[in-house]
Amino acid sequence: MNTMSHKGYTARVEFDERDDIFIGRILGIRSIISFHGETVRELRDEFETAVEDYVHECNELGLKPEKPASGKLLLRVPPEVHGKAIVSAQAAGKSLNQWATEVLKNAVHATWPALVAVAFGLR
Repeated sequence: MNTMSHKGYTARVEFDERDDIFIGRILGIRSIISFHGETVRELRDEFETAVEDYVHECNELGLKPEKPASGKLLLRVPPEVHGKAIVSAQAAGKSLNQWATEVLKNAVHATWPALVAVAFGLR
């Protein structure tokens, strides 16, 4: 998956052979924001403009622009999983938050390429 980032927003980028253009879509927010360009430079400019326009419109409407993630994650897990996670964190000399962050980070890095491939029909 090809991506580009601007001000904390990430966009997926693809090339449409039929129309001979690059297309992009901002990921991780509920609003559907897409953009396109005939060159990589034009695509990047359009992406940055799309982000700036989104933030501007939210501000004009008195809304807080959505960010892809706040950094806060609430999980509901069975008590036995919670207990084992606490023991694992303590055994590693870490807080549960530190341990869970590390475990999630490792899981994302291990599974992300495969998930993206499946999501976009590459596998």
